[in-house]
Amino acid sequence: MRRYLARRLLLLVPVLAGVSVIIFMVLHLSPGDPAEIMLGSQATKEDLARLRADLGLNEPLHAQYLRWIGHVARGDLGRSLWMKRPVLGEVLTRLQATLLLTATALVLSSAVGVALGVAAATRPNSMLDRLSAVASLFGASMPSFWLGIVLMVVFALWLGWLPASGMYAPHGGGDLRDLLSHLVLPAVTLAAASVTIVARLTRSAMLETLGQDYVRTARAKGVSDRAVVLRHGLSNALVPIVTVIGVQAGYLLGGAVLTETVFAWPGVGTLMVQGILARDFPLVQGCVLVVALSFVLVNLAVDLLYAWLDPRIRYE
Repeated sequence: MRRYLARRLLLLVPVLAGVSVIIFMVLHLSPGDPAEIMLGSQATKEDLARLRADLGLNEPLHAQYLRWIGHVARGDLGRSLWMKRPVLGEVLTRLQATLLLTATALVLSSAVGVALGVAAATRPNSMLDRLSAVASLFGASMPSFWLGIVLMVVFALWLGWLPASGMYAPHGGGDLRDLLSHLVLPAVTLAAASVTIVARLTRSAMLETLGQDYVRTARAKGVSDRAVVLRHGLSNALVPIVTVIGVQAGYLLGGAVLTETVFAWPGVGTLMVQGILARDFPLVQGCVLVVALSFVLVNLAVDLLYAWLDPRIRYE
């Protein structure tokens, strides 16, 4: 297990290096000049040239990349061109809000998705199974930003039950109840598509497991349906279910960008969008690297969880 963990941690280096190259090239080759955005349209050519020299933007791309990745290797993601503050501190501060939103959506999608999948698998071809299939089709094809706007209009504008945006009320509040009320709509929006995916894969895994000989033997011995489904069915179908949940965790981290933007949730996604609009290269690069690292660590945790769920799995 230790050797496997060491190998996986070493693989983080080439993965993050590849991500850094891609995001660096995409940002620097896209249209727009950070110096022009910072100084405005009234700036002279001399002022622009001086600022580009100060920022190192007049150097060749490979020189800029090597200088930046050298700082990253030392734990320094640079300084934000827009906020004039260290990128690492800003990203870590916003990461707390993103992880809260992502974790809530992941728990919601996993609980609801597994419950729907198990219910559909125990009643195949029933009305519940067909409704679950139709709901999965709509949920998987529905854009998250559109669903977020619909939920905002219905529950915030028309009914007035929940706040429309932000993490806390601008005046007053600030307690746990205020946070939870602001968390409901973005978490449901982010979890909607994942619920359908987890539900359909849970159904497929449960149908395959419930058709095994040991399940039929348990039924023949008079074991209750509840014990057969949970102890013999669900427990042996957890590996593929956990796999898709791990994949969805990465999807939720990436999908948080749209959801946070729609609901003005102060997370890494919102910070990344602001950095893109301001052509803040260090800020966007730092956000992407932190999200990529989080995604890789989640996948590693899922792989390690396999050995705990299934004793037959061993890592050397």
